[in-house]
Amino acid sequence: MTTPPETFRETLEDAFWERHANPWSAGTRFVLLPALMTAIYRRDARLLAATLAFAALNPVLFPPPERTDSYLSRIVLAEREWLAAGNGTMGPSYPNVLNLLNVPATLYAVVSAVRRDRRGTVLGTAAAMGLKLWWVDAVVRRTGVTGEGPTAESASD
Repeated sequence: MTTPPETFRETLEDAFWERHANPWSAGTRFVLLPALMTAIYRRDARLLAATLAFAALNPVLFPPPERTDSYLSRIVLAEREWLAAGNGTMGPSYPNVLNLLNVPATLYAVVSAVRRDRRGTVLGTAAAMGLKLWWVDAVVRRTGVTGEGPTAESASD
């Protein structure tokens, strides 16, 4: 359980995380890397701008969810808990090493997209996404976040 916010910044951070815990927010972020790589590969400035704008707005675009027991919500809640505990996102220990390995995978995808190497772009993007999914799954398992299901009142409706 989190403590009530004390500062304006903490209030904003709480609002950010609450809205980002919406499964639509977490789920739609999975299209960002493929969209970014497609924009680079096709040299599509409009798609690039739209992807970057969506990436910036996504965490606050959706309302706070009524329940947070979906796996996508639990990913966001676990990441918040992981970071609040001072674990960071990159480092030589598991699971943060997965994000460290993600750097060359993503760079490979970007370089391949710039060179218009379709196979390299797809492989690099898939590797980067796989490593990220592995990391978030490990963080969910390590934190034990379960989220909150329906309340007794909403379950009886």
